Amino acid sequence: MSTAKKEYKRITVKSLQEMKSNGERISMLTSYDYTMAKIVDRAGIDVILVGDSASNVMAGHETTLPITLEQMIYHASSVIRAIKRSLVVVDLPFGTYQSDPKEALRSAIRIMKESGAHAVKLEGGKEIKESIKRILHAGIPVMGHLGLTPQSIYKFGTYTVRAKEEEEAEKLKADAKMLEKAGCFAVVLEKVPAKLAKEVAESISIPVIGIGAGNGVDGQVLVVQDMLGMTHEFHPRFLRRYLNLYDEMSNAFKQYNTDVKSRDFPNDEEQY
Repeated sequence: MSTAKKEYKRITVKSLQEMKSNGERISMLTSYDYTMAKIVDRAGIDVILVGDSASNVMAGHETTLPITLEQMIYHASSVIRAIKRSLVVVDLPFGTYQSDPKEALRSAIRIMKESGAHAVKLEGGKEIKESIKRILHAGIPVMGHLGLTPQSIYKFGTYTVRAKEEEEAEKLKADAKMLEKAGCFAVVLEKVPAKLAKEVAESISIPVIGIGAGNGVDGQVLVVQDMLGMTHEFHPRFLRRYLNLYDEMSNAFKQYNTDVKSRDFPNDEEQY
């Protein structure tokens, strides 16, 4: 049974654990710049993810693989300067943690020291266990990420739903428990069957944040440009668009262009 909602002046990893224990859902959105992060933070969103999805959304790459550690630090630093309440989690980009635990620790330390972020997120299960342990032993909070892991897109070859077959589902459940035991403070489950996601959320004590993982988990995350309707080509089942900014912004830009061409802008009241 859930208790009365607690007001948090600042979200921490402890806050998220309390929210799960109290049955309160956790809200999470991406941000990559100061202006957007300021709006998201003031709206009361619990967690801001500086995701490697910046590779797609901000830089126009086809995958998340090209973004560098330096670029992630730049985006994270911009976000941190806007934040008063939200917990800021930063993705470790592809190639900075998979093969060498020492390199993983160096990457995580750089993000924490140079951006001021509050935690890092890594994709994968037992295959990156040593990297996770090395980072955690340094006192850096870690969020896990299982299911569809975009950094492994060339391994999977597709962005379709993961863990539909029993073998992969069992591995995902084992990996989630391993992440909990290792000391991760939360896990993202991306694009997995809702029934499986609910089972995982109920089997571990740390919060499970879903994206395309149904309503039986402890919280939800979306890419902010997707939920605002700025990216109009992307139509996954899990995405709810709260605005249609693509059309609204396009119309505003067209009107501005018309006003400039016709010399309507600036008018007498808009000049010195």
